[in-house]
Amino acid sequence: MKLFRFFVVILAVAGSALAASAQTVSSYKEQLKQQIVSENAPQGANVIVTERDDAADVVRAADAEKHPVRLNGYRVCIFFDNSQNARAGAMEARQIFEEHYPGVPLYMEYENPYFRVTVGNCLSIEETIILKGQVAEFFPKAFPKSQELTLEELLK
Repeated sequence: MKLFRFFVVILAVAGSALAASAQTVSSYKEQLKQQIVSENAPQGANVIVTERDDAADVVRAADAEKHPVRLNGYRVCIFFDNSQNARAGAMEARQIFEEHYPGVPLYMEYENPYFRVTVGNCLSIEETIILKGQVAEFFPKAFPKSQELTLEELLK
C-alpha cells in the first residue's frame, strides 16, 4: 500500500506541477529524498526517486476530465453530532485540532441533521489508525471513516 500511495502522490504532484504550480517535480523529488533519508535511513544512505515516463500523461489526462479522479481512502472523524449545540461543538473541535495539529487537513461538513469534523487524507486503514492514535489525546471518541478522496485533497 505504501508503494501505491507513493505512486499516487507522485502522480498528484506531477499534475500540480503541470498546472503551473510553483513547485516542480524535480524539487519535490529532492524534498522527498531528504525526508526519507532524515526519517528512515541511516546517515549516508543513497535514495533514488524514479518517476515513470507515462506519469505526467496520466496526470494530464486526469486533469482534463470534468470529474476529478476519486480514490477510496479514509479520514478520522473527531466530531459527529446533531444536538442543538452541534455547530458550536464542531467549531470548538476545529479550533482545538488546528491548535494542536497544524498542517493536517481538516474538513468540516454539515449533512442534515449532522455536523461532522474529519481530519487527514489516508489511503490505508493502517495510516488512519495511526492518525487516530495521535489525535486520541484530545479526541478520545475519534473513529476511522471510509471516504472518497480526490488527487487535490491528497496534495493538502
